[in-house]
Amino acid sequence: MTDKIIGMLEENGIDGLLIYDIFNVRYLSGYTSDDAYLLITKNKNYFLTDPRYTEQAEDECPGFEVLNWRGVEGGFAGAVSKIVKDESIDRLGIESHSITLSYYNKIAKDIKAELIPLEGIVEEIRSIKKPEEVEYSRKACEIGDRAFNRIIKEIKVGKTEKELSALLAYFLKIEGSDARNYENILISGPRTSLLHGIPSERKVKEGDIVLMDFGAGYKGYLSDMSRTLVLGKPSEKQKEVFEIAQQSEQDMIDAVKAGATGQELYEASLKVMKNTEYFDYHYSGVGHGVGLAVHETPFLGPNSKNVLKTNNIITLEPGIYIPGWGGMRVEDQVLVTEDGCEVLTNSPRHLLEL
Repeated sequence: MTDKIIGMLEENGIDGLLIYDIFNVRYLSGYTSDDAYLLITKNKNYFLTDPRYTEQAEDECPGFEVLNWRGVEGGFAGAVSKIVKDESIDRLGIESHSITLSYYNKIAKDIKAELIPLEGIVEEIRSIKKPEEVEYSRKACEIGDRAFNRIIKEIKVGKTEKELSALLAYFLKIEGSDARNYENILISGPRTSLLHGIPSERKVKEGDIVLMDFGAGYKGYLSDMSRTLVLGKPSEKQKEVFEIAQQSEQDMIDAVKAGATGQELYEASLKVMKNTEYFDYHYSGVGHGVGLAVHETPFLGPNSKNVLKTNNIITLEPGIYIPGWGGMRVEDQVLVTEDGCEVLTNSPRHLLEL
């Protein structure tokens, strides 16, 4: 995989690339923990970490020379400077979207090379999933589906959002989710208008909307799914809003295929919402890529120029969010194919009544 990176660097007259984003580190090296950076050069690939992780890196990252940057004079910047000197690097690419200003300033002060800001090189490669990545994503989605089947049996009047969110996290883990994962969203009642609301001490009540946005991890690859349900019998307005959100997602599913743009999928999500009183309550970010990170290229929205490619894995998540009343969203994860898509999340998509 680093050969592809080196080829891209050579085309642009760049001698090396400092990888700062931890998801890119994992993708290129196979490393599964923290505090790690890569420096890719034409002659050798370097893995920079501290003593807590050197043994793990040496085991997980064949093809990389592992360096303890804390053991080098000048610390991280000193280690980068030494590699730049040893490899005769004149122009060093740096991931400008992820490196901190503090680290950038330290490197700029210490090294004798021109720093070239680069963005999205590894992410673009990551966006097209290899067969094993598709399989890992599929497994993560299956874990999420099993956890959903368990949590809906626990949602009852009087339980708090925090309690239910903790149970959901527990079910994900015992169903096989990776130990490290992102925080799940489980909110209720009028708080469901908060797109990424944090679970609170609020107790679930009869007639509440309950909105869940959650996912599992399998070998680092994530799933992402949203489901909306009602505790008790839904009101007419709840049914109406849900039907619009559900149809909006179905219109997006029908529009997915290689060659479609993120903007086109956004437009598809609006078809059923136009000329309704709820149009002003939709959110324009209607989907994104998902893989090692829960939000990655490509992104779907009104200004997106991203073009879908075969073996992208994306989410489709249109919704309606009315302040003071609540929100409803249906989100699924799909694998883009040449002429359509395969839906990877298979929990029920209708409005569940608990």
